Amino acid sequence: MEDIVDTGHTISNLLKDLHAKNPASVKVATLLFKPESEQCGVVPDYVGFEIPTKFIIGYGLDLDGLARNLRDIYVLCDQAETAEA
Repeated sequence: MEDIVDTGHTISNLLKDLHAKNPASVKVATLLFKPESEQCGVVPDYVGFEIPTKFIIGYGLDLDGLARNLRDIYVLCDQAETAEA
């Protein structure tokens, strides 16, 4: 169970470790999946939401330890994005 699969590096390494123990099966479930960012060929078996390649915060996802405790998930935009909108 993952909160987010972005590049796939973390879950890919975890899967290697788990498969080394010869389990009968392994399934990956994630709340959030960024298919455009994925670099390791990992496609979760169960996905809550596919999201675009944006930096998100809240609901346990943080920025340097901040914003983890927000009740919802937000897209963090920079000043340039805000000025364009």
